[in-house]
Amino acid sequence: MIQTEKNAEKVIETIQDYKNKSNKDLESALKFLNENFETTKQAIIKLTHHFDEIEKVYNLILEEYENRNVKK
Repeated sequence: MIQTEKNAEKVIETIQDYKNKSNKDLESALKFLNENFETTKQAIIKLTHHFDEIEKVYNLILEEYENRNVKK
């Protein structure tokens, strides 16, 4: 965790002063940002699938509930 925070701080510094940073710093920032992007993208995909499943179950239960209340 400490290493990740240190890397994040270095990336922030690189972003803020990218014009004056070395190619090595730019490559490091690109790698960090790409990994972060991919991790975030995968999390969003998983959450989207989870959200879709919740919606399906909600609609199924709602339909049953409404059917029961119409018959009364």
